[in-house]
Amino acid sequence: MNYRSIANMNDAIVRNLGRFPHDADLIIGIPRSGMMPANLLAMYLNKPFTSIEQFCNGVIYANGERKIDRGTIRKVLVVDDSICSGNQMRKAKEALQSYNIGKIFAAIYVKPENASVVDIYCEEVDMPRVFQWNIFNSKNAEKSMFCMDGVLCVDPKINDDSEQYIASIVNAKPLYIPKYTIDTIITCRPEKYRAITEKWLKKYDVTYKHLIMLPLNTNEGLQKVEKFGEWKAKHYADSKTILFIESYVSQAMVIKQITDKQVFCTETMKFV
Repeated sequence: MNYRSIANMNDAIVRNLGRFPHDADLIIGIPRSGMMPANLLAMYLNKPFTSIEQFCNGVIYANGERKIDRGTIRKVLVVDDSICSGNQMRKAKEALQSYNIGKIFAAIYVKPENASVVDIYCEEVDMPRVFQWNIFNSKNAEKSMFCMDGVLCVDPKINDDSEQYIASIVNAKPLYIPKYTIDTIITCRPEKYRAITEKWLKKYDVTYKHLIMLPLNTNEGLQKVEKFGEWKAKHYADSKTILFIESYVSQAMVIKQITDKQVFCTETMKFV
């Protein structure tokens, strides 16, 4: 799987900055992923920026809340993070078609066979691919195994059966909540806490097919189960999922070594 981080995207923009039109009066981002590279380009080129919808509604911002008259715009640079099918970029072109201004269309990453959809791109990245800014909100979730604590919610950092532990998992703050249905959620919480865990997942609209918990009745047994990475790896290896999202880099490395399947770690925001 081809992966690009936010840092990778920034580096790609900086390396190719000279290829972007410095005479553009305005940078337009295609929501929502295109707003990030558009904002970066606007800062590097010292230009105002806006979204497609805002531009069509006459809303353009420079510094702070100062608005710019759309009538002064002669050339725009329209930016998206990536091109796959090219449908979003085509829609952007249609939305701007009636405006008698110069238009340059760009993307940071393109699927090689659809590179011609834009005038400028930074890098060809073939499929399958995933980006740091959408890894939790892409359809990859439907083929993935997510760790619970440290990924979907803040890790309670407590391993006992105290009232404090129960309160910590009941009131755990959410972290990365995907909008698509997760194939499998796996957690080192004992089976005893299934009802509490399911209630939390429902509260935050996390949909999933399977929930795997440690076959223990109390947290006391956790002290004897030292090889959490190996336990997770066994379930991952036996599943049809193609991506594991783990919170701790030490366990992520174990899972990767045992399964030789794709593992992404939220501690480093990198693939192992």
